[in-house]
Amino acid sequence: MAATVIDGKAVAASVRERVRGEVGGLSAELGRPPGLATVLVGDDPASAIYVRRKREACEEVGIRSFHHEPDGSIEQEELLDLLQNLNEDDEVDGILVQLPLPDQIDADAIVTALDPGKDVDGLTPTSAGLLARGEPGLVPCTPQGIMELLASAGVDPAGKEAVIVGRSNLVGRPLFSLLLGANATVTICHSRTRDLGEVCRRAEILVAAAGQPKLIGGDMVRPGATVIDVGTNRTDDGLVGDVDFDAAVEVAGAITPVPGGVGPMTIAMLLVNTVEAARLRHQKAATGARR
Repeated sequence: MAATVIDGKAVAASVRERVRGEVGGLSAELGRPPGLATVLVGDDPASAIYVRRKREACEEVGIRSFHHEPDGSIEQEELLDLLQNLNEDDEVDGILVQLPLPDQIDADAIVTALDPGKDVDGLTPTSAGLLARGEPGLVPCTPQGIMELLASAGVDPAGKEAVIVGRSNLVGRPLFSLLLGANATVTICHSRTRDLGEVCRRAEILVAAAGQPKLIGGDMVRPGATVIDVGTNRTDDGLVGDVDFDAAVEVAGAITPVPGGVGPMTIAMLLVNTVEAARLRHQKAATGARR
């Protein structure tokens, strides 16, 4: 029997509707809508599309969008000055710097310069440290979206063996912490993992996030496993994931498609993080005012 296909578009729509309701209540508390600042450096077409979609999603749920689009020749110090202004702007609750950045910019320095309380991508060292310690903080959007997809499919990670293929700071490492916090037994695979297929076949939850088209074949999937495909690879055959969907769907119990799986969740969780950042900043300000 073919696997259940997890509809990321439907789950993302449900999340956006939930956020819309939260924005209404929070706006009344704040006296203004939550605000997200987007920073797009240069004119990369793919990045421009991503940022436009994020801004449109904000507008849809009532989050105010502040957009900044410096020229691709901007120097690092000038960009750091812009971020400092956004860090200090009380109207801005979240800041998103679209990656990648031009070669003259040190992306790590830019990320580190963000106020962790406004780090809606969850990429600052402070955010990563809180997540690794299992403490409250802003969590990277794609891993958070994966956890939402698992919940929507009725998959409880507790006690299950989970395997993540890919160890990036964007997905693999933060997802490790989230699954571990949900009481799964977690293995991360990478380019030096021996016998990748054998390790993957142990997984009750298998997450492919390596950026290699159809790396995971059907023979690498445990029967009945939940397979989450993070890959978005443009090939001559169109957009494909890191999983050979046609083969894996015949073995897995549930699987995400590409497109229409993990992708829509990333923007949905950005909205969640923006609302959470606004709420936490409001609570912190209220606590400070009472002292």
